[in-house]
Amino acid sequence: MEQFLFSNNLCTNRLGIELTVMSPSAINGNGPDKSGQQPALEEELPNLSLEDVEPATLAIHADDVLNSIEDVAPPIHVSTTFRYPKDPDLLKPFHEEHDGRYEQHIYSRHTTHSSTRLEAILASLLRAPCLTYSSGLSALHALLTFLNPKAIAIGDGYHGSHGVLDLHKRLTGCKILPLDCKPEDLGEGDLICLETPVNPTGNAFSIQHYADVAHSRAAYLSVDSTFAPPPLQDPFRWGADVVMHSGTKYIGGHSDMLCGILAVKRKEWLPRMLEDRLYLGSVMGGLEGWLGVRSIRTLELRVKRQSETAMQIVDALESALSGHTVGTGLSQGDVEAVRAVVVEVKHASLQASDMSWLRKQMPNGYGPVFSIVTKTSDLARRLPSKLQLFHHATSLGGVESLIEWRTMTDSTVEKTLMRVSIGIEDSRDLLNDLLQGFRAVAEEIKK
Repeated sequence: MEQFLFSNNLCTNRLGIELTVMSPSAINGNGPDKSGQQPALEEELPNLSLEDVEPATLAIHADDVLNSIEDVAPPIHVSTTFRYPKDPDLLKPFHEEHDGRYEQHIYSRHTTHSSTRLEAILASLLRAPCLTYSSGLSALHALLTFLNPKAIAIGDGYHGSHGVLDLHKRLTGCKILPLDCKPEDLGEGDLICLETPVNPTGNAFSIQHYADVAHSRAAYLSVDSTFAPPPLQDPFRWGADVVMHSGTKYIGGHSDMLCGILAVKRKEWLPRMLEDRLYLGSVMGGLEGWLGVRSIRTLELRVKRQSETAMQIVDALESALSGHTVGTGLSQGDVEAVRAVVVEVKHASLQASDMSWLRKQMPNGYGPVFSIVTKTSDLARRLPSKLQLFHHATSLGGVESLIEWRTMTDSTVEKTLMRVSIGIEDSRDLLNDLLQGFRAVAEEIKK
């Protein structure tokens, strides 16, 4: 499954979605052959078939169709502009191209080698056409610009998203409604913005429920699935019209790039969205696109491990609070350390009453982010300084574990809330670090 709307070459991926792709020579910077014609895709790759492979394989091979050079690792392209053909007969003014299709990169505000590769892989993993943006918030801004809804329903979640909505309201006068507003408050073309699992707690919401509400009013459902990237959750399966990711987090996975992603169910939206992005200017740079391709190769490996580790730690902490510690390996001293500091743990895996739908929505894990509520704000303020394996920093999704006294960057949360983003370290090492941190901060408070 490859990049869209850029040439007359067609392919059908394993999901049966017919898409247009740029020719490999255009992607990799090679020009036409001596006859002035681009090499035919089917001639270059006569035996390539991705019909039966799994997502982990797609992450490595979904962009194989774009290869026409010998490099196994995709080269880094940082140019912002690209030469036109030398042959005058091959020059086609951009505005005369049909449906925005063209045979080569022109300017990096439109497409680049790296972002095209990244979008090809993302489209296979997210099971829908994708566009990338300079950040998660720029992706949300692009969606609002494209749909221009008169009313937007949204719940608690990432404060940055609410900031973007406030800007959009200032410009358009749209209504901002609560997530569980009355269905009749929504009309045709309006939007429900659902974030699940939600930032910063990691709690989950039923996508199917909100899809039914939106579609009963001819409105759209957008799902921010940043906290549950593939393979944890497929929002399209449960009725989403648009899926958004802050690719800065798990898609990037190394805390070194900014990225936003929109995947859309309706591929006919892509030409207009691509044109919007051209003028919004919210595109990834060439290096960031390359970093995204590098990172997405290991997405499944990272996310499954991170989610499994988070669940093990959440289970241990919750068991200490509930007293059901058999099989957890916790000592009585460990239990006392947890109880001295923590009053509540929040994570989708703890939503026992919701498991009838949640097991189906998140069959491969409940996400690598959870939150801890401490007894006092002073405990929350001091805890990060006692930890050795958790960086005290904002953001999430990287290979390193992070903890944040969330009030540092989000004024809407209680000052006792800690957000924890689990990395790929050993689970027992991370749990032991938290336990020793609880002991140390509890002892410090006593003095």
